[in-house]
Amino acid sequence: MNIRMGLIKKKDDWSPEAFRAYWREHHGPLAAEAPKLREYWQNVVTERLQRGIDFVRGPWDFDGVSQLWFDDAAQASQAFAQSDIAADLVADEAHFLGGLHIVTAEQRVVIPVPPTAARQRLLKRMSTLRRHADVSEGDFRREWIAHGEMVKKMPGVSAYRQNVIVGREATKGTPCSYEELPIDGIVELWFESPETLEAAFASPAGQQTMAHAKSFLSEITAFVVEEHRVK
Repeated sequence: MNIRMGLIKKKDDWSPEAFRAYWREHHGPLAAEAPKLREYWQNVVTERLQRGIDFVRGPWDFDGVSQLWFDDAAQASQAFAQSDIAADLVADEAHFLGGLHIVTAEQRVVIPVPPTAARQRLLKRMSTLRRHADVSEGDFRREWIAHGEMVKKMPGVSAYRQNVIVGREATKGTPCSYEELPIDGIVELWFESPETLEAAFASPAGQQTMAHAKSFLSEITAFVVEEHRVK
């Protein structure tokens, strides 16, 4: 399935609490009416630390990440550009968002995510990745698959998904180049607790995994998020 992800910044004059409430209670139900939408999750950023890893942090600073599943990219484009709710969504986004980038991703499930009730008790971390300048897109994909096998050996990782970016819109509705939105992938990791996260990366398997990351990645920008399922 096709995953459309919104990288969201609230308006500066909105408090985190007001942003969170409006996104969940007003904008979420509106976006959930998009035709052919299969599933929709909101991820509110609660922490901006490189917890557990020693890695260059990129320039990104988001307040939330949306994830919307469609059967294919054409359905997503139709839903947000030509459907009956498209104009209402744009107007609502202008009301409470200060910034919005859109990425389209192909998802690889490395360690399956538990059912909703169980996963919402877990700590979730999402991270954006950027490859080294001398690493091709194809080589990035191959190395990330190998990296995933290393993550599987780390103790305490409850779930892990890789989202390879295949489409970019620095401004919603306008496709852009890699140079305009240089994000190669988005990681989703789940742990029992912050302590479990720290221990996983401090373990021998974790140290080996991060040494491998430095061979093909130039930046990792990590966010702890709180999930909310809208649809």
